Amino acid sequence: MTTPAKSAPAAQAPTTRSDEIIAKHKEFLWPSVANYYQRPLVADHAQMQYLWDLEGRRYLDFFGGILTVSVGHCNPKITSKINAQVNRMQHTSTLYPNEHIVALAEKIAQITPGALQKSFFTSSGTEANEAAILLARMATGSYDVVALRHAYSGSSQLAKAVTAHAPYRKAGVISVGVSHAVNPYCYRCPLHLTYPECEVACANDVENLIQTGTSGSIAAFIAEPIQGVGGFITPPKEYFKIVFKIVKKYGGLFIADEVQTGWGRTGKKWFGIEQWEVTPDILTSAKGMANGVPIGMTTATAEIADSYQGLNIATFGGNPVTCVAARATIELIEEENLRENAHTVGAYFRAKLEELQAKYPLIGDVRGMGLMQALELVKDRKTKEPAPEATTQVLERARDNGLLIGKGGLYGNVLRLAPMLNISRADVDEGIRCLDKAFSEVKA
Repeated sequence: MTTPAKSAPAAQAPTTRSDEIIAKHKEFLWPSVANYYQRPLVADHAQMQYLWDLEGRRYLDFFGGILTVSVGHCNPKITSKINAQVNRMQHTSTLYPNEHIVALAEKIAQITPGALQKSFFTSSGTEANEAAILLARMATGSYDVVALRHAYSGSSQLAKAVTAHAPYRKAGVISVGVSHAVNPYCYRCPLHLTYPECEVACANDVENLIQTGTSGSIAAFIAEPIQGVGGFITPPKEYFKIVFKIVKKYGGLFIADEVQTGWGRTGKKWFGIEQWEVTPDILTSAKGMANGVPIGMTTATAEIADSYQGLNIATFGGNPVTCVAARATIELIEEENLRENAHTVGAYFRAKLEELQAKYPLIGDVRGMGLMQALELVKDRKTKEPAPEATTQVLERARDNGLLIGKGGLYGNVLRLAPMLNISRADVDEGIRCLDKAFSEVKA
């Protein structure tokens, strides 16, 4: 006599609106669309530095949709202009010039470093980086591109090839014409040296890579001034000056990927690369540029932009609504002196994070610039063994305590902290209180 097969247990019916949405997310979206938290947070509405879930719980947002909400959720100074434009004209494509794409491009030419003058607008950082590499190859006649290990450049096939994180390079990504140099990760130096005695030896690897891993004549070097997904890895002050000279020696263009570091995020300056006193040939950006409205930007000198071969079009690039949102965001950053706020409040924030480091041995490194700060968590400060499980615990406990933060790093052991540019010291104090409590609740 055979035993009847047991039926599978019935799926538990959703008990809340959030449960229902999470269940449908699993059913209808690609499983690769990752969510934070053991029980994903279903956002309902937001205002300035706060976000609420469907159950009405309020959170202080120190991640801003991955450094994208730069001047506050639903900031009325931005949304009022967006709403007015939506009611006037929402879309035309680049086939028809409009005053807003021109006004934004002119403003960008005024505030970008050096002779950067002409822009091409898209819908994302991925597209912006793709356009930059394509333009560099056209302008130089060379094909080889040098990027950095731990880089993240986007989700297209080419952007994945430039990216140097295994989890984002699955399914046969082919890096034809793309080579990766060691990155300036001082906390985990790939050359096992110590700064500053090392004399920034990692920068010289760029030249060695060009000599051995390329044709010897490159189209471009592309890098994030501070590596975002990599865990806010921040190079020493000499790094980019050394690399810039090497890139020029081998005929390449210098591309600054400012998708995360742009628009005052690092403090005082408009763009992160300016902190290293280097002027790029091409600059890309997206994310915080329009305070949450999808936009991408590739800006180059007139000479380089004019070298583009053939025709080009962007259906959504330069959309009137996105251009209005971006210009309004830039103007607000100017009017409210938020670059300076990112510097001063960022310094206050950094000091408070270093106090947490002194209190909790779990925090191995504090790094970043302005309002772009990171905590790298380790099991032992001497061995620097990554602590990804503890990092996840802190992320979860911070949420339970009312604070939203990010996570990153190749080993999943870096907390990424990027409050809006117009936060106050009082907001920092509240965020630190939540973080302190979260660390105190981590179980070994």
